Amino acid sequence: MLMDANQAVLVIVDLQGRLMPAIHDAGLVLAQNLRLAKIARLLDVPVLGTEQNRQGLGPNMEEIAALCERTLHKTHFGACFDGLQAILPPGRRQIVVTGCEAHVCMLQTAIGLPRLDRLGAQLVTVEMLAFEWLRDCKHPRFREVLALIK
Repeated sequence: MLMDANQAVLVIVDLQGRLMPAIHDAGLVLAQNLRLAKIARLLDVPVLGTEQNRQGLGPNMEEIAALCERTLHKTHFGACFDGLQAILPPGRRQIVVTGCEAHVCMLQTAIGLPRLDRLGAQLVTVEMLAFEWLRDCKHPRFREVLALIK
């Protein structure tokens, strides 16, 4: 099943300043998430963020926070336990989960989503997702998105 920008929402998990020094290739992780968030914004895909234990780990990186329409403050590792589903835009059935701590917070957030069992999760790259959202080189934002991919 192809991803559809009109059905998608991007959830960026826990790109917090105090957490980033512990993340392998943190600069690359941040750059890829920024690139994906900018593509999402160009294509009108809502961007949400989560912050794990904000008191202990601080806020998301400024660049990420600026691209998020809303940020969920959470204490559970899986964001669904702290209300992620309540802030998902209505009518958006494809949820893209990206961010930090794939083995903990990203995984537990994905597992908590209601459609995961029936549809299955797909591993995609920034480039794959961008082209699936664009669908066609005639898309009015094609050149802007292409500039972010190159």
